[in-house]
Amino acid sequence: MVGAAQFHAWNVRESGPPDAPHRVLLLPGGMCGTTFFADMTAASALTDAPIRLIAATVPGHAGTIAPVDVSIENYAAITGTFAAEHGCTTVVGHSIGANIALEMVAGGHFSGPVVLLSPTFSRPDESTALAVASALGRVPGLGALVWPVMLWLTPKILAEGFPERRRAELVADLRKNSPSFCNRAIAEYFAYLDRHGQLVPRLCGSGARAWVVRGDRDEVGLTDTEHGALEACPSVTLVEIPDSGHMVMLEQPEAVARLIADVVLDGG
Repeated sequence: MVGAAQFHAWNVRESGPPDAPHRVLLLPGGMCGTTFFADMTAASALTDAPIRLIAATVPGHAGTIAPVDVSIENYAAITGTFAAEHGCTTVVGHSIGANIALEMVAGGHFSGPVVLLSPTFSRPDESTALAVASALGRVPGLGALVWPVMLWLTPKILAEGFPERRRAELVADLRKNSPSFCNRAIAEYFAYLDRHGQLVPRLCGSGARAWVVRGDRDEVGLTDTEHGALEACPSVTLVEIPDSGHMVMLEQPEAVARLIADVVLDGG
């Protein structure tokens, strides 16, 4: 395993006052780099706030260098160390980045508040196509074929929801991904979901202050049982962002920026 202290290959984009009293770590979703947060970090609610934003591509995604161990637990460990080294007191994660942030607090690697943008709480919530690709990727002889096809199709599908003025840039970022990395990273991601079965109790049991943020037409599911458990959890606040799907920080960057500023400056 690559330990937390030994891995330093981070692709980082910082913004906001260098001497700001608040520092927030931003973790993009699977296959995505820091550019996916650019519209949100440029929103006035954050540019006018005394907050330093540190966006860091999850290592291995968007063509970056991957650790040997790409389990969610190891990502949580190395990201917890990164957050501590950079003085971050709040973590915002999107999609797989949100699940890493969830595991950071659940695994004891981070104790501050977390903003989880469209996390996945169980295998049934996830895309069937992604689950099938992960399963086929483990079949001898098929793995080398499945992910090149997925990496050709996925940008085309996701691009429909990207802002037109940034579509080419965002698609180019997705095309940096390595098929072999995606094959093993997504397999580890589903293994993590299977190990825990249901992640709502894991989040609530951490006691961490958490905001679970979803678009009103999010493609990632949330069962009635999960919804009820989150509502009943005293440390969790559920937030629905109107007129947005899974890429909520791209579709409604101002709304997400305001929420983050409120969490950091006023405790939500």
